[in-house]
Amino acid sequence: MSRQDQLLKSLGLLQELGKRQNSITHVQHIPAKQGRYEDYPGNIHPALVGALKRKGFNRLYTHQHQSWTQLQDGKNIVVVTPTASGKTLCYNLPVLDTVLKKPSSRAIYMFPTKALAQDQRAELDETISLLPEEIGIFTYDGDTPQDARRAIRAKGHIILTNPDMLHTGILPHHTKWIKLFENLDYIVIDEMHNYRGIFGSHLANILRRLKRICTFYGSSPRFILCTATIANPVEVAERMTEGPVTLIDDNGAPHGEKYFIFYNPPVVNESLGIRRSYVNESRRVARLFLDSGLQTIVFAQSRLITEVLLTYLKNDIENKIRKEGLIRGYRGGYLPLRRREIEKGLREGKILGVVSTNALELGIDIGNLDVAVLAGYPGNIASTWQRAGRAGRQTSASCAVLVARSSPLDQFIINNPDYFFSKNPEKALINPDNLSILISHVECSAFEIPFVDGEKFGALDIGEVLQFLEEDKLIHHSRGKWYWTSDAYPADGVSLRSISSDNFVVVDTTGKTKAIAEVDFSAALTTLHPKAIYICEGEQYYVEKLDFDQRKAYVKKTDIDYYTDAIDYTKIKILDIFSKKNMQNCDLNHGEVHVATQVVGFKKIKFFTSENVGSGDLSLPQNEMHTTAYWLTIPSGLYNGLPFEPEEKINGLFGLAYCMHNVSPLFLMCDLRDIGVSIGDNATGKSLPNLNVLPRVTQDQEDTYGDWMDFEPNIFIYDNYPGGIGLSSPLFELEKTLLRRCFKTIQACPCKEGCPSCVGPTKESGKSAKQVALFILEKITDPV
Repeated sequence: MSRQDQLLKSLGLLQELGKRQNSITHVQHIPAKQGRYEDYPGNIHPALVGALKRKGFNRLYTHQHQSWTQLQDGKNIVVVTPTASGKTLCYNLPVLDTVLKKPSSRAIYMFPTKALAQDQRAELDETISLLPEEIGIFTYDGDTPQDARRAIRAKGHIILTNPDMLHTGILPHHTKWIKLFENLDYIVIDEMHNYRGIFGSHLANILRRLKRICTFYGSSPRFILCTATIANPVEVAERMTEGPVTLIDDNGAPHGEKYFIFYNPPVVNESLGIRRSYVNESRRVARLFLDSGLQTIVFAQSRLITEVLLTYLKNDIENKIRKEGLIRGYRGGYLPLRRREIEKGLREGKILGVVSTNALELGIDIGNLDVAVLAGYPGNIASTWQRAGRAGRQTSASCAVLVARSSPLDQFIINNPDYFFSKNPEKALINPDNLSILISHVECSAFEIPFVDGEKFGALDIGEVLQFLEEDKLIHHSRGKWYWTSDAYPADGVSLRSISSDNFVVVDTTGKTKAIAEVDFSAALTTLHPKAIYICEGEQYYVEKLDFDQRKAYVKKTDIDYYTDAIDYTKIKILDIFSKKNMQNCDLNHGEVHVATQVVGFKKIKFFTSENVGSGDLSLPQNEMHTTAYWLTIPSGLYNGLPFEPEEKINGLFGLAYCMHNVSPLFLMCDLRDIGVSIGDNATGKSLPNLNVLPRVTQDQEDTYGDWMDFEPNIFIYDNYPGGIGLSSPLFELEKTLLRRCFKTIQACPCKEGCPSCVGPTKESGKSAKQVALFILEKITDPV
């Protein structure tokens, strides 16, 4: 039986299962599409045309031809087409043509990860091997041997790198790269949609530094940016490069047919609105395809769920076939050699299934997979299509299955397929002027080249920043210039993936001591606390010690049958109000807040049954930050007049906060973890601990609910990054749109008392949470 026949047979079995339990809400058939082509323009170097034709590229797709034309006119471009649509040739064609015609020409290719850079090099090497002229193409990253770096600087026409290496290894050492910067004609930024939030804000500042160095050496490179479909590609590209950018989005590439299935785990308790575990249902769906020998990728929403699903599927498939290594995990934190081995195994077909975080969402070549199972909605439309596009990357038939969680966001998407399939993807947000990020890159730039009085950093006036750095004794002003004077190497202290650069190394002490993973600071507090069960590639490790001074976590293998989930408590304080809107029966605010989060305990969750089998108390250091927030203020008169008991009113607040937090990503291109939620008293500034946290909060930290009889509630949705990255401002600008969406979500939910799909599980939100939340929303939204 062919793979296509096997796929169709498995789809039939899935649809039969869906009919029996009423779990399939939609099947979208996306028919195959023929390609649209143009002949090669006559001004491309004939040797390059010949090489591409020998590779089978007899003509260009329409978007590739359009890219060439716009670049020949001197434009910067952003190419917006789906996964596997030939975006690579949009930049390889002009870069190779320029190098063939002008051998002194240089280009930088930037990819978000080392793996993607190495992957793209293989494609380029194949083309260059067919050309008569020698073109130097080199990967330059943290793995590049020291003895090879000088030759790369001298001979490299095309440098493939990542933002981290450009930031620490190239820009601070620009005097060793004079040939590159004097002759730099192109800067290529692939996977631009991946540069949002903190990462994108850092990259925009790295580009400010890069352009400053190019100006110093007399070059003026053009930018070629490539991205998956997002709502505002030109806006992001222009904010990132601080120059005009032309849009290329007429996709001419062909694609095979795809079946996209929306799968909602069946309800097992109607009154409580409880559904079967989405993790177990994702396992069930994936197993159906894996049992048929179809190569499958399962995307999970967190590292923990990745490891839990990996444990389940290894047990299901490898024990049945009695062959190890068929099912693998893939996520950040795994060491590079392990990740390369998994990528190779997928390309060669030796690995049948992989469970991954968003780490494989990018365009790394992992072969032609048949099926993508999405365990939970990724939080935005663009990422959903990226993950679905990892199956059927050429013209073969493929299938994607979205398995919904019980959250309001997932339930809205799974029950409103027209919204998903007809709506444009969300806007990507970056904030290059985040003060913490900006200052760190001004430091780096001052180290690279002294600033001149009145000089801008990109388009930004930074006079006050330079004065601040001088007061901090990092730079010195002399004769109209600002010189770096500190002994520190500033780039080493800046982590591009977060605002803090602190990572914890996970050390396995079971046998011979060895490092097995790395975890960033905030994640370490929730996954590597003492007594936690840390999971790596399906193996359980018991955390014996978390050493804050050495930034190490010491773990030992265990065969325990549960995993742990941290419980934290957040306190929030208003520092400044930027904007305020007085609405009917409520106020909406946007401003700066201080957030202090502390892990105060953990739950033990049993594998396979998800049963809570115990808990423990903790008292870890607080993680504090200043950030931006949007918050809703409910007037005390309205709140205190609600016709419910005091505890029921508090339950309603938690239910409303839960819904607002979960629905917000509909309007933002972000992960749920990018925003936080908290409740406080507008009058006293105190924060309200939730039901899980209350027994664990000591008396000197906070009072009990008995002291929360009459107050003026604030519900905060805040950027979960120091300084903010621009997520709270759009929520404020929505006015009551977010609240109306929450009202419709809760009102449409068929449960009686509240459930994970509207106001949260009843055990966590409490009695009457649904009724109180609806009552409040009716008063403040005038629903339409």
